[in-house]
Amino acid sequence: MLRNILSQSWRNGAHVLQEGNPAPALYTCWRQFHSGQMLSSSRSFFGVEDFVDEDNSRPYTYKKEKRSKNPHKHISFKQRTIAYMEPFTLDVFISKRFVSASLMHRSTCRQVAVAGTNSKDIKAALKSRSDIPACLAVGCFLAERAKEADVYTCTYTPRERDKFEGKIRAVVQSLIDNGINVKLYLD
Repeated sequence: MLRNILSQSWRNGAHVLQEGNPAPALYTCWRQFHSGQMLSSSRSFFGVEDFVDEDNSRPYTYKKEKRSKNPHKHISFKQRTIAYMEPFTLDVFISKRFVSASLMHRSTCRQVAVAGTNSKDIKAALKSRSDIPACLAVGCFLAERAKEADVYTCTYTPRERDKFEGKIRAVVQSLIDNGINVKLYLD
């Protein structure tokens, strides 16, 4: 677009220059470049003209995507393909009142199977909703629902604040005992 503006301005200025007066030639180039007459786009809300690319696909005022802090950082093959090689991941949440676990598909971010002690079928059979027998029951129900959805393998990475012991270990061990392969990534 800029090339078109400059070429037209230069051509108009060159006609004036051929007449023998150099000052109007420079004025003509400046006037056509800065007046905005070459652009037929309307002004935006903020009073800034939206200049358009040569192929008129998008304006220069588009919102830029976030760039990583290190653009030359190498991403390994494993980092690029792990979501497709091991698509299902286990998420376990334990609070003082209840236990919840889910299997999620990584690339689509959809929950495939969910079990928790707040559900009616588990809640009635338990004395407490947050002890280790409750964690074992959640793991058993999650394994059944995962088999119904044809999921037999998953991965588990504990959160930073969680240690792989106690109730979390009970949920994962219950999944393993009921026929789900769980691959653990412990740091």
